[in-house]
Amino acid sequence: MNIPNQLTLFRIAISPIFMVLLLIENIYARLAALCLFVLGCLSDLLDGVIARRWGQETGFGKFMDPIADKLLISMALISFVALRQAAAWVVLVIVGREFLIMGLRTLVAYRHEMMESSWLAKTKTFLQMLAITAILCYIFLGDAQAAGWLEAPLVSDPRTVWALDGLLLLAMLLTVVSGLDYIYRNRWLILGLFRDNF
Repeated sequence: MNIPNQLTLFRIAISPIFMVLLLIENIYARLAALCLFVLGCLSDLLDGVIARRWGQETGFGKFMDPIADKLLISMALISFVALRQAAAWVVLVIVGREFLIMGLRTLVAYRHEMMESSWLAKTKTFLQMLAITAILCYIFLGDAQAAGWLEAPLVSDPRTVWALDGLLLLAMLLTVVSGLDYIYRNRWLILGLFRDNF
């Protein structure tokens, strides 16, 4: 259990805690949720850098790292729907794609093979995390303004909401494109699943 794998497990462990904190209508809980998500993003960056630089890449890490990302991102997006900060259909497309690919990866791994991630998938994850972080900051600023901590004119500016919706929509489009690219790149592994079962 090396450091990159520990960081991956850290993201999995904090995901439900992050979701609970985000759904609590309390400014301190929301701040803690924002900090946890940022820590999760940093751990994703660090585990990849450490694994490559120190030669600590493992089969466990290659399989579980994307799952940890999908879990944290999915919990954030589902929470946004509950908080009316994101359109349900956008979240459904993103989460549906993530679980479809995760299911395919699991089935392929069962055959002792690995579906490799592409640069497009990594860019998609970065954009998703960026969009989620921006929305989390917006939620926290709204709470801080309501609590009288500060004045946040961006919160009441409709252009801010449009920008956040646009960023999340862009993340959704890249999620779909990267999913199609993922399936195409690994089509022979996926077709092998059907040939073995039918």
